[in-house]
Amino acid sequence: MKTFIAPEMMTHVAMCTHKNPHAVMVLSDCTDLIKTEMARYREIDVEYADAKDLLGSLRNSPDKSIDVLLLDTICDDSAVFAHVNRILKEDALMVCRHPNLDDVAENTKLMQILGNYFKIIMPYYNGVGETLLLCSKEYHPTADVILQRTDLLEGQQFYNCDVHIGVFAMPQYVRKNYLGIIRN
Repeated sequence: MKTFIAPEMMTHVAMCTHKNPHAVMVLSDCTDLIKTEMARYREIDVEYADAKDLLGSLRNSPDKSIDVLLLDTICDDSAVFAHVNRILKEDALMVCRHPNLDDVAENTKLMQILGNYFKIIMPYYNGVGETLLLCSKEYHPTADVILQRTDLLEGQQFYNCDVHIGVFAMPQYVRKNYLGIIRN
């Protein structure tokens, strides 16, 4: 499997959706590849923390301090997401891993927790057979994509503005299974 695809999709979909990201937090057990992708953005403050201690990493972050959060692990802990909400700015967004879309019960639980904090919750394919969730307080990932930013990015091997839009297309059975749960 091409190791560059998933980090590009986690990073650039989020960074090219938020209008003006300055502070980014990455919670991951394997940050090297995400660091490579984040290095494409200048004048961004990035904090990296281990995903093994989500609550500990989040507890120490100041309120309303993060524009973009990349949560590179599966989590359905409502206490974690309460802290996520506390540290995110009013127009912030988060990308997180979640169970396979075929696991409707598990995803419904997670999306209902996230629905307490985000007005937009949309799954998208990460390019390697898994899905991520983009959760946003303000920006819509296809309507608000910053095309100029996507066009000016250099060096990526998978991500581009067409892929950004295309990964949000969902089959009809997924739409039916998540009717009223996915917020787009």
